[in-house]
Amino acid sequence: MEETRRGRKPESGADVSADGIQQEELRGISRTVAEIHWLLMILVLLYMIFSGDKEDTDMQTAITAGLFFYAAMVMSFRYANFYRRETRLKIAIETFCMIAMISWSLWYTGKTSSPLLNLFLLPVITSSLALSKLSTLLLVGVITASFIALDSGEGRLLSLVNAGATVAQLAPVLLVAYITTMFSSDIRYGLGKAKLLSETDELTGLFNLRGFAIATSGVFGQALRYERPACVLMVDSDDLKPVNDKYGHQAGNQLLLKVARCINNELRHTDIAARYGGDEFIILLPETPMKGGLDVAERIRSAVAETVFEVGPARVKNTVSIGIASYPEHGRTLDAITARADQAMYEAKRLGRNRVASYSAAVVETIAAPEPDHAA
Repeated sequence: MEETRRGRKPESGADVSADGIQQEELRGISRTVAEIHWLLMILVLLYMIFSGDKEDTDMQTAITAGLFFYAAMVMSFRYANFYRRETRLKIAIETFCMIAMISWSLWYTGKTSSPLLNLFLLPVITSSLALSKLSTLLLVGVITASFIALDSGEGRLLSLVNAGATVAQLAPVLLVAYITTMFSSDIRYGLGKAKLLSETDELTGLFNLRGFAIATSGVFGQALRYERPACVLMVDSDDLKPVNDKYGHQAGNQLLLKVARCINNELRHTDIAARYGGDEFIILLPETPMKGGLDVAERIRSAVAETVFEVGPARVKNTVSIGIASYPEHGRTLDAITARADQAMYEAKRLGRNRVASYSAAVVETIAAPEPDHAA
């Protein structure tokens, strides 16, 4: 009735780790930031080429120098691998460099009267896309301070009239900051929701295999690094097929949902449970030696066995068979330990179901030997 499970493995945590996914997201954002850098430099260059201030050698020299150092910064951050990992701090530093370059250009092209004033929108958009609301608010404050410094450089006093003019000139920056931040929050919420759905089993609300691999990669990595014990439990529902055959798949889904709840009720908030597929569940118990893992497994087995499941008009009993293997005794990788817990669970079912079996060399020998014919 059960298929052989020894060849199956969950997705590799190294490929879909949370850190890897975050790096991929930041790399995408970083590519957009790089394009904004080049757009800023192109706009300043176009101003220098087409403005009527070509005779102003001081302006030309100052902006050329500014562009040179700014381009050097971009090349360093983008292509020289000064930072091998993408981080939001790196993007924040780039954004403030962007403000410095814009302020430098404005100083030599008319200060607050410069046609380049709207370039301040570029770092605002960058911050809204890549950083938090608080970071964007701080950045708007820095832009306001730069604007006031430029305004003071023109020799105007911040009277009520001039203050009103200052606010009017800054209004587009404030408006864009507000709108892009709101849009960015909505997009992040949508992406977060999609990410949650992609990592969660729709029926039980537990992790699916992808979510389990992501959630356990860091936890198991800590166990490896500090040689801390951990256990993997494989849990299989013994009675799903009879319930499906007698009452239908909807009733079987109700059964699985209630088994998942029994499992969840016996776990700590640090434990990680997932639906492994079909009628099977997998659990990682960090900071748990074999004895502690056996206690948890027995509690889960007992909780399921003592629960009467209402399936439509009928009341049925259900049991689970559980296999357990532990780190470091039974393997040095999560895949290896999972495979051995799976073998132990298969042995628990062979021995009569509704029991807990821990992995041992004897389990491997028993699975490899031909089984006697008996009624399912």
